[in-house]
Amino acid sequence: MTLTDLKSAARKAAFAARRSAFAAGQGAAADLLAAHLAPHAGKPLAGYMPMRTEIDPLPAMAAHRGPVCVPVIMGKGQPLRFRQWTPGCAMVEGEFGAFIPASGEWIEPEVLIVPLVGWDSRGFRLGYGGGFYDRTLEGLRARRPTLAIGFAFAAQELPEVPIEPTDQRLDAMVTEQGARFFA
Repeated sequence: MTLTDLKSAARKAAFAARRSAFAAGQGAAADLLAAHLAPHAGKPLAGYMPMRTEIDPLPAMAAHRGPVCVPVIMGKGQPLRFRQWTPGCAMVEGEFGAFIPASGEWIEPEVLIVPLVGWDSRGFRLGYGGGFYDRTLEGLRARRPTLAIGFAFAAQELPEVPIEPTDQRLDAMVTEQGARFFA
């Protein structure tokens, strides 16, 4: 089986787990995420606008004491850029249906809440397959320390995410069951 086949099978399993977990509710996940982010007050934070059955980081983003931004896809094969977000700001539909601020300052985050399809106990994440976060994290981490915090349902944990050399490891994972840290 090829790496592409392995990732496809892992995505299918993780999407099914996420749908079931989403139906059950997110519980205290946003509160746990906000508590995990509290020591990073003042640092630029990148969150994301939840789509479909993704776990919702918006309450934690709104509680952050510091600038908050969300990703903007600039094009295939390019790293993400991040535009300032505030609760209630004007939003427009961006690539893949994700909402982005209609205007605002471009911000380089130091802390990122990273969406994902699946994750494993080693700290690797399975994304949607475009490589946007891996490319972005690699670039940010080359310039300065950058913290990547995965945010998902505990049910999205996989036995092992199939990885390749370009995959970036998460520093921590926050679910409705708590936080895990990776070395």
